[in-house]
Amino acid sequence: MPLSEIVSGLSTNPYFGAGFGLFGIGAGAAILRKGLQGALILFRRHMMITLEVPCRDKSYQWLLQWITMRGAKETQHLSVETSFIQKETGQIRTKYDFIPSIGKHIMRYKGIWIQVERTREQQTLDLHMGVPWESVTLTAFGRDKKLYYNILEEARLLALEATEGKTLMYTAMGAEWRQFGHPRRRRPLASVVLEKGVAERIVDDCKEFTGNSQWYIDRGIPYRRGYLLYGPPGCGKSSFITALAGELEYGICLLNLSERGLTDDRLNHLLNVAPEQSIILLEDVDAAFTSREDVKQQTAAYEGLNRITFSGLLNCLDGVASTEARIVFMTTNYLERLDPALIRPGRVDVKEYIGYCNAHQLAEMFLRFYGKQEQLPQKAAEEFAKRVLAAGRNASPAQVQGYFMRHKNATTQEVLANTAMIWEGSLSSLTTNNESIAVAHTSAA
Repeated sequence: MPLSEIVSGLSTNPYFGAGFGLFGIGAGAAILRKGLQGALILFRRHMMITLEVPCRDKSYQWLLQWITMRGAKETQHLSVETSFIQKETGQIRTKYDFIPSIGKHIMRYKGIWIQVERTREQQTLDLHMGVPWESVTLTAFGRDKKLYYNILEEARLLALEATEGKTLMYTAMGAEWRQFGHPRRRRPLASVVLEKGVAERIVDDCKEFTGNSQWYIDRGIPYRRGYLLYGPPGCGKSSFITALAGELEYGICLLNLSERGLTDDRLNHLLNVAPEQSIILLEDVDAAFTSREDVKQQTAAYEGLNRITFSGLLNCLDGVASTEARIVFMTTNYLERLDPALIRPGRVDVKEYIGYCNAHQLAEMFLRFYGKQEQLPQKAAEEFAKRVLAAGRNASPAQVQGYFMRHKNATTQEVLANTAMIWEGSLSSLTTNNESIAVAHTSAA
């Protein structure tokens, strides 16, 4: 039978025609579906831009706050975020922010529609925060990455506005730094009265360091600076560092070397990931380590406090793996207990003695408290300083301030008449001469 007759017979067969038609429709639909899927993938790849921000990224909280300000009013599916705001008076106020909940939301930014998708994985936890893993994905038309750069920059500036004029405190939490407490109002540098010239020298040195990074690079010198403040307790070491951070517009990273579980590797990591524009503060560094020359003579009180080693601390401060662009402040009440290797140049570049009040400090503190209610304030301040020094006892700024606080409503005559009460309740201040501090001061000078 000729081939043409076979083809003609099949074409006239109703069963064959019905099957071929169904097959053709199905094949066409499958090809169309695949084509649409491919076209959609190409369109999303070349005509849309997507940004994913995981919860571990530093900009995640900034972006959520920005979305709260920009997009929370345009959606009815919300979740609440409770925060606390500290007023200038110290009073805490509760604040509720409504942010888009888990799911997809649509918002408009500068004429561009953006899809915001918050996702949460219940099976995956952020080990540091102890909360389910989250991410935010932004999707918009176009190919310009500058859109997301502008959003992130606007979110960063919005976050900075909330802490403008305040000092941020950070504490080590695991392998990273977390904000500690509420942002504090910056303390004026003039509120900490030190011996003449001390505050000015430290401030000028810090500003010279932060403004001359290229000088260090050109000479191959590690770009870092170390400071040691030593002296009796209550003389303003920690208070001055807080005021200095406000003057430099820096934060403060509080690091406790005696913390159990702090290892050499973790210490080195924390120093390398410290927030930008922050001072790393090691308070009472003598409590963590003693001089190697005195190890045999010391008791076991200094041993076994933690897992960090003295050599590990030295390498973190000035070793091969030590980080740069860093300011470290150390404080101690007992300079003679510190190992010379810890306070040598390169690890400690500036040493300053913060001691008991002299005539200048006593007069300045008196003027700050009682200057407005005295007709001749300078004369009364000089008389107060003379009477305190005539007692033959060392007075710390903390003791003098405590005395002023107890007599804040008294007249200046009553304050002058009861100067002996400055040392009331303080056994350590009854000694007229602190030999260890005097020896340390002389050796450092």
